[in-house]
Amino acid sequence: MSMADRIFIDMCRDILENGTSTEGEKVRPHWEDGSSAYTIKKFGVVNRYDLRQEFPIITLRRTALKSSTDEVLWIWQQKSNNVHDLHSHIWDAWADENGSIGKAYGYQMGVKHRYKEGMMDQVDRVIYDLKNHPFSRRIMTNIYVHQDLSEMHLYPCAYSMTFNVTQRKGEDRLTLNAILNQRSQDVLTANNWNVVQYAVLVHMLAQVCNMNVGELVHVIADAHIYDRHVELVKELISREPYPAPKFWLNPEIHDFYQFTRDDVKVTDYVTGPQIENIPVAV
Repeated sequence: MSMADRIFIDMCRDILENGTSTEGEKVRPHWEDGSSAYTIKKFGVVNRYDLRQEFPIITLRRTALKSSTDEVLWIWQQKSNNVHDLHSHIWDAWADENGSIGKAYGYQMGVKHRYKEGMMDQVDRVIYDLKNHPFSRRIMTNIYVHQDLSEMHLYPCAYSMTFNVTQRKGEDRLTLNAILNQRSQDVLTANNWNVVQYAVLVHMLAQVCNMNVGELVHVIADAHIYDRHVELVKELISREPYPAPKFWLNPEIHDFYQFTRDDVKVTDYVTGPQIENIPVAV
């Protein structure tokens, strides 16, 4: 069993067995038919992935590596808030007639501010500090900007990354670790998707900063399983998992802005069948 499968199965079991139900509460999300989308939820879920051991992509079902990478590059590299810049349609439900999702996600990453006698955005500041001040405890991003929330079509779910660099004994290269903070997560549709894309991001930043990868810690304030997903999740975690695949990142790329979704791949990736037609609450 891969590390990612074990963590996912344990988390889902914990939510189903020990979580609390929102049924009967006044909830914002709803299904396409207009009915309220209730959840079983757990507060303060923390999962740790050691990226040195394996790449954290589950095998219970296939996670789309290139599509998840495409989305994280859309946010962190293109700094876009327009769905027409994506190769998938996962954001279409929140886009306006021009394709914009408002002042959300990539828009916030691209806002420039004064730093070190110049103007930088959040991504360039992270890369600058990792290269020049790697042991700083101030290397982080935050896209939950309150004054712009009213102009976002969806409040950020994964809203902050904090980077921390360590020097491991016996290693010349530094090690890059990161914490992904998420206020809310639909576990079935998004959990491994988010883990995979931010694991890719840590690998990319480590490579361009000449570091080794370390740990990715995923903190979820509200980890939930929707009522119409419960039976799907039970079936999913009852499957027999496979060994973790091998991860490849194009070693020729040393400029973060040169990475594409085609610079990542997994080999020996054997999975269970995909779950089709998962209902999505909006």
